[in-house]
Amino acid sequence: MVNRNIIRLGTRGSLLAVTQSKAVATMLAPLLAGKTIELLTITTSGDKQTDKPLAASGGKGLFVKEIEEQLLDGRIDLAVHSAKDLPIEIPADLQIIATPPRETPNDVWIGHQTCTIQNLPQGACVGTSSMRRQAQLLAMRQDLSVIPLRGNIDTRLRKVSDGVVAGTFLAAAGLKRTNLLPPQGEVMPTDQFIPAAGQGTLAIQIRRSDAELAGLLGHLDHAPTRASLAFERAIVRRLAGNCLAPIGVCAEPRVNDDGWIVRAFIATPDGRQFARATLLSANASTNGLNALFEPLLQSLMDRGAGAIMQQISAIGPPSA
Repeated sequence: MVNRNIIRLGTRGSLLAVTQSKAVATMLAPLLAGKTIELLTITTSGDKQTDKPLAASGGKGLFVKEIEEQLLDGRIDLAVHSAKDLPIEIPADLQIIATPPRETPNDVWIGHQTCTIQNLPQGACVGTSSMRRQAQLLAMRQDLSVIPLRGNIDTRLRKVSDGVVAGTFLAAAGLKRTNLLPPQGEVMPTDQFIPAAGQGTLAIQIRRSDAELAGLLGHLDHAPTRASLAFERAIVRRLAGNCLAPIGVCAEPRVNDDGWIVRAFIATPDGRQFARATLLSANASTNGLNALFEPLLQSLMDRGAGAIMQQISAIGPPSA
């Protein structure tokens, strides 16, 4: 049992972050025997810097830096992150202790006035600050232009609705959790549009030294989700570390058969060079998934991933 009366859960102030944190608090509450869970809102550097692409501002870590600092110094006891926003390397004194069951990992295309990707006008302007989404879009439609588009879900939806951009992509999980999935939203199949590592997964983070809270939060862990997240993050680590290269990877249990299906790609930001691979396993265990790790990487290398990584390294991050 936790020897404290209040469990402090740190969260960003966005609708999605608060919704996700409240969902985890609801899951955790029955395990606390009357202890109180207090949500503390933390403004991160990523919340403040909305006028620059992530790559020019410091990367995904901007959304977790201040939260992890407060975990480390004891001002909060746990945090709930969208796993796709977590840098590949996290502080040694912190750990991802639990991953509840994954929501759908897909991306959703939101077009202005129900416009699909296929019927966008020649040269239409699409908004996204994700190089992964940009690369996959441009691989489909080289004629399109892409501009950075950041902000919370409602902000980006409003810019599409107002015609500021012809369309954008959002994570299906976030749209579902906030009940903001618009009727014209087109869910992109993962065999056509590969998600980011950890997309749709919640990562609950605590201090490694907090054994009592770790024991409670372990009850919220979903083994297949944890296995998928570990696999996806390891692929990104091997390909590009913490850099914001256009990489997608998704490991999912097969729908109609036992086993796993894993998909990954790496591309140049303009989508002109693209290495993609898909592999299957009939073994539904974590070992069955992990057995696909090296073959998936080798398949990407056989399709030119090494040359793509060298070109991305030479380009460097975009300027601010």
